[in-house]
Amino acid sequence: MDWLYLFVAGLLEVAWPIGFKYSKGFTKWAYTIPTAAALCLSFFLLSKASKTLPIGTAYAIWTGIGVFGTAVFGIILFGESYNLLRLMCIFLIFVGIVGLKLTASA
Repeated sequence: MDWLYLFVAGLLEVAWPIGFKYSKGFTKWAYTIPTAAALCLSFFLLSKASKTLPIGTAYAIWTGIGVFGTAVFGIILFGESYNLLRLMCIFLIFVGIVGLKLTASA
C-alpha cells in the first residue's frame, strides 16, 4: 500500500506545479484552491509512504515523478522546449525512478 501512496503522492507532485502556472500567482482562486489541496495531499501521502519505505528512496521517487511529469506536461501544455538533450535528460530521470523502485529494500 505504501508504494501506492508514494505513486499517488508523486502524481500530485506533478499537479501542484502545473496548478501554480494556471493560478497566475494565486490570483485565480479556481486554480489556487485545488493547487493547495494537491500540495497538502501530496505531502500527506509522502509522509504515509515514508513510514515503511526508506526515506531516501521515497523522497527521490516522489521528486523524480514530480520532475519528470512536470517537465513532460510543461512541454505538452505550455509549449516548453523539447530538444533532444532535454528529452534525454528527462528520460534519465525516468530511468532513475525505475532503478530506485527496483532496488528498494522495502
